[in-house]
Amino acid sequence: MKERQHLESRIQEVRALEQELDDALMLEELGEGEEDEASVEEAQEQLRQLKQRAQRMELQSLLSGEADANDCYLEINAGAGGTEAQDWAHMLRRMYLRWAESQGYKVEQLAETQGEEAGIKSATLRVSGDNAYGWLKSESGVHRLVRISPFDSQARRHTSFASVWVYPVIDDQIDIQVEDKDVRVDTFRSSGAGGQHVNTTDSAVRLTHVPTGIVVQCQAGRSQHQNRAQAWDQLRARLYERELKRREEEAQASADQKSDIGWGNQLRSYVLQPYQMVKDLRTGVERTDSKRVLDGDITEFLEAALAAKVAPDQGEDGEDAPA
Repeated sequence: MKERQHLESRIQEVRALEQELDDALMLEELGEGEEDEASVEEAQEQLRQLKQRAQRMELQSLLSGEADANDCYLEINAGAGGTEAQDWAHMLRRMYLRWAESQGYKVEQLAETQGEEAGIKSATLRVSGDNAYGWLKSESGVHRLVRISPFDSQARRHTSFASVWVYPVIDDQIDIQVEDKDVRVDTFRSSGAGGQHVNTTDSAVRLTHVPTGIVVQCQAGRSQHQNRAQAWDQLRARLYERELKRREEEAQASADQKSDIGWGNQLRSYVLQPYQMVKDLRTGVERTDSKRVLDGDITEFLEAALAAKVAPDQGEDGEDAPA
């Protein structure tokens, strides 16, 4: 039923676009026939807006992967560098929270490990909304920050790294077999806010899937039972995402389209000093308003990453390759 409603909604959007296109073309034709410049200009403005809507819908049509419509988990981990990297991880979490808020998505923080002086060592978020995984899946990788450190008394420029990992929340009907004997369960006390009970009992849960080395943890719930259930959901989702990635790698083995990145899996650089620039190393998209990007304005980067997925299907001149 959810899939049917999704498809019906998309069909209605296309039909509405077609009707508005016919109306705009008719208005332009009548305006030209009557030499009514105001009507012609109005029709041309409508056509420009329709073109923009069609382009957005075309990008949305790329969100047709097996799990693109799902909610997702988003993990952020600070790289080496102590306080600098931990503060950068905190900035990234804020950026994704702001973006999700602008899209009307719901965000739940499932786990957090705070830094010693500032920022966070790691955080796990659940982003809920239509196509959350489809939009955010391209964010997995290493994010690099260059700035004058606020923690350096000599005001020197520092480079910090943090990693982002996005994987889908899987449907309950998908059968992911996980043997109990393959999972090590550890409990510990939560380190964040949550009241006296949470901080004085071993309510947080960490699961380690021994065969793959995948580790997940949850401390958001007030009870160990709640955290254990959520951690198992995360583990099944991670195993599902691992299988999806394996299939994608096999499908693209004959035509590897990965960017040549000298910094491991680095996908984007954020420069605050001595100049302002955010550059995506996969798509080449650049912005000079770094602060606005860090305030959550990242849709342009997400759209470019989606559009890049269809680039191999086009000819050298930009036209669709012949069938």
